[in-house]
Amino acid sequence: MEGQPEIVGKAFAYLEEGWELALGWLTSPAAWSQFALLVLSWLLSVLVSRRFGPRIRTFVGPKDGARGPVAGLRRFALRFLPLLLPLLAYGFTAIGEAVTRSLFGSGAVIAFGKRVFLFLAARTFATKILRDPFLRLLGRYVLIPIALLYALGLTDEAALWLESMTVELGNLTVSMAALLRGAIAGSLLFWLGAWSNRQSSDYIKAQEELRPATRELAAKAAEIAIFGAAFLLLLNIMGIDLTTVAVLGGALGVGIGLGLQQIAANFISGIILLIEGQTTVGDYVELDGGEAGTIVKMTARACILETFDGKWIVVPNEHFITTRVVNFSDQGSANRYEVPFSVSYDTDINTVPGIINPAVAALPFVLTRPEGPDCELKGFGESGIDFTVEYWVNGIDDGRNKYASHVLFAIWNALKGAEIEIPYPHRVVELKGGLPK
Repeated sequence: MEGQPEIVGKAFAYLEEGWELALGWLTSPAAWSQFALLVLSWLLSVLVSRRFGPRIRTFVGPKDGARGPVAGLRRFALRFLPLLLPLLAYGFTAIGEAVTRSLFGSGAVIAFGKRVFLFLAARTFATKILRDPFLRLLGRYVLIPIALLYALGLTDEAALWLESMTVELGNLTVSMAALLRGAIAGSLLFWLGAWSNRQSSDYIKAQEELRPATRELAAKAAEIAIFGAAFLLLLNIMGIDLTTVAVLGGALGVGIGLGLQQIAANFISGIILLIEGQTTVGDYVELDGGEAGTIVKMTARACILETFDGKWIVVPNEHFITTRVVNFSDQGSANRYEVPFSVSYDTDINTVPGIINPAVAALPFVLTRPEGPDCELKGFGESGIDFTVEYWVNGIDDGRNKYASHVLFAIWNALKGAEIEIPYPHRVVELKGGLPK
């Protein structure tokens, strides 16, 4: 065995020790009695689980088609039913261990069997109960190996070996055990943070009595608080001194301030937008740069506008602070529009407002407040007398709503019904000197 790596030598030493222990158990009458207790515990567990498992399922399971939090909690509890057999075996084995130790003063075999049953429970939990893909991956490659080391009684040796391996990061020395502990804890913490963030965001956005901007701000604040707490807790678990992190954070802050100014500006602008609430999700806005659309999402960096033809425009938050923004407020606020039209010079123009105003007011989308339709004389054109009718509606005259088209139809029908001519462009040509011969 000379010339072999140290880890190989330790592995052979553990194998030799395990072989000697197995031979000792095979030649010991007390060990055989403990083996018998293990078999008896397993058979009793199988019998009890088969007898009471269906009854537990019937008692705990909700009725068919049941809805609500209680039914959901019952379905969640049923997912743990596969743990009944290994946990019963573990419990009966623990009782047997207590009896053998009190009578014979030894119980190494039955203690090993108890740890094996616990390993089976961990394996069942990781493969049959966990459904989230990330948790199943973590259970398969973290929980099951740890449970196997515990069953073999090698957890202390593995922990000492990992503690002896260190990684130096400048003035910071971290053991491999701390890195693995941090990776596992960090994965769990940030998965739990993401789950908590989704739950809190759904709950906050369901509070319709709050303004949309307030809901977005509360959701962002909850997200920052959750992941900030997870990061600080992770540093505490890894045993990293926060003063070292403060120095490193200061250096990173300078780098971010110099190299990521636009990102920082957009982030601060997003917070200002959410606090002020002058633009929020659902508003129809138009920027100086020509971007126009309905705000469908507000992130920490940008706002997403959806145009009426289905395109998404990503506009940095800074543009909403530093440039002129026209907010049409497509959330129930009224907007005024006007439609021009012309009538013939043969028309009695004093009768036109009395014909057009009632026709436009009869349209279901035209509002009476802040004022009803208003037909005004605009001027005398080349081909006819120019009028315009102003009207108020809720929303934007585009996309789903084509208000102007309906108003023009109403004007046409009203003028035709009153036998008023709508002029078309024409020219009068005057020939001086008569026609050529």
